[in-house]
Amino acid sequence: MTDMTASLQERKSKSRYLVLHLLCWSVLIVVPLFFHSSNYDWPTIWNRYIRWLGNPLTYMLVFYLNYLWIVPRFLLKKNDWKMFVLINVLAIIGGVLAMDVWHWCATRLLPEIVNNMPKKMPPSRMPRYFWAILTLMLIIALAVAVRMVQRWQHIEEARKEAEAARAEAELSNLRNQLNPHFLLNTLNNIYALIAFDRDKAQTAVGELSKLLRHVLYENQQDFVPLCKEADFMRNYIELMKIRMTDNVKIETNINVQPNDSTPVAPLIFISLIENAFKHGISPQGKGEIKIDLNQVDGNITCEIHNTSYPKRGNDKSGSGIGLEQVSRRLELMYPDRYTWERGTTADGKEYFSKIIIKKEAS
Repeated sequence: MTDMTASLQERKSKSRYLVLHLLCWSVLIVVPLFFHSSNYDWPTIWNRYIRWLGNPLTYMLVFYLNYLWIVPRFLLKKNDWKMFVLINVLAIIGGVLAMDVWHWCATRLLPEIVNNMPKKMPPSRMPRYFWAILTLMLIIALAVAVRMVQRWQHIEEARKEAEAARAEAELSNLRNQLNPHFLLNTLNNIYALIAFDRDKAQTAVGELSKLLRHVLYENQQDFVPLCKEADFMRNYIELMKIRMTDNVKIETNINVQPNDSTPVAPLIFISLIENAFKHGISPQGKGEIKIDLNQVDGNITCEIHNTSYPKRGNDKSGSGIGLEQVSRRLELMYPDRYTWERGTTADGKEYFSKIIIKKEAS
């Protein structure tokens, strides 16, 4: 599908270039026919136009000689400036001679041009040659500029495609990492429950099975409706509550409508919640956790506060990749559209994390 899309875009680009070329040359060749002196009748005007037509046709020939062959081969491919200059010097000389031949043939084949022209001294050829050479040099410069711009555009498009492919591959890799990371942390919690309350552990396994559907299926998409992500967060918090004692105060304010279809990256906030439960509860089973999620005018805000009990040095649960993944996924999926404030309060007793994902500009 990607190859078909790229091929279609390439055909559209070529069509645009073709239309632009036809339009520009049509203006140059056709429009002058309608700008003439009222002193001449149409046969005379037409004959004078035929004599003049040799100039733009020569310009067109030199332009496309450079555009299609000289610039691509000797400048873009070989970077051979000497050959480029030499061939164009010959092209200019040939162009000036071609215009002279055209004028001579038109004068001989259409003698009424001479008969109807005002009687005056024939103009010197030197100024005419000077302007012809100058115009041909400008035409060559135009061909070089057009080719260079097109090359830059192609390079930029290729760079963007490569960047998009790299970002997609990185996102896919992050999603693949996130699934086992989430499952590992959850299983660690269930394992801890088995030691002191098998009934709660069984309940936790049942809750986990509900969450796995979201993790295994919804997480494979780039975006999911906010309402589904909110339901997943509620279920995960309930699962975590199973192992909590009454000494842990958990407050949740998830203000998301049941049918809210605002797109959000799946599991983008779950690592923050995991972090709150991991570091917000003391070894004695005390702590406070507050989780807020809301959406206002398309802007999604997730704010989490928890008491701060840093993990002990001998605690090997988790590898700390969760928050790194959150940061990288935000950069890839919401460039210039998010803010993330996090840290510990001055007294060191509370950790806070606040992510605001802004509505995409229409």
